[in-house]
Amino acid sequence: LFSAIVLVMKFIVFEGLDGSGKSSLMKALEERLKKHHHSVLLSREPGGTTLGDDLRHLILRKDAPAGGTPVPRAELLMYEASRAQHVDLVLRPALEKKSWVLCDRFTASSIAFQAGGRAIAEADVEWLNTFATQNLQADLTILLDLSVEESKKRRLSRSSKTQEAEDRIESEADAFHEKVRQGFLKQAKAQSDKWLVLNAAHTPAQLLEETWSVLQKRNWV
Repeated sequence: LFSAIVLVMKFIVFEGLDGSGKSSLMKALEERLKKHHHSVLLSREPGGTTLGDDLRHLILRKDAPAGGTPVPRAELLMYEASRAQHVDLVLRPALEKKSWVLCDRFTASSIAFQAGGRAIAEADVEWLNTFATQNLQADLTILLDLSVEESKKRRLSRSSKTQEAEDRIESEADAFHEKVRQGFLKQAKAQSDKWLVLNAAHTPAQLLEETWSVLQKRNWV
């Protein structure tokens, strides 16, 4: 008798305040997974598609003409439109091909930023998340938790190095970002079996090993 070979592929989302190290951890995990012969797709929100990238520009620009800055509800709907396109054209096809999918932000960001930061009813955000994704959910959401003060310090350092100004969301007041952080922590506490909270102050190497250890414990790698 031949035992069936089970291909393990997972959808992992990376969340956290800007500057928390999501991109670095994603790339390090991608490299580790590929060394173990896994197919991997990296993507991000908003974006990931032509339409999504166009919407990203409209959402994040600070120099919008009069009437061009989205009100909170419009902002949420733009994120969800980008997400619907992303799920149908990128994420589901990759998962159907048995690829691991590592995504920088997903539905939890809408709960944290638009429900937490913008005070939109959480039930409305959840409904729109479900509609946009047709109920696609992450197997694991990794939260790189960082204080607002440290996030701001890292963002300013990055802007200084790249000479790129902060975008509209990044330049929100500290109080906004604190609400976002608490929005993430609240979700992580409510769904502890599907979230992994990491201390973003740890080194990139430590964060990778902590993540890999959890994947091993779950028998995913």
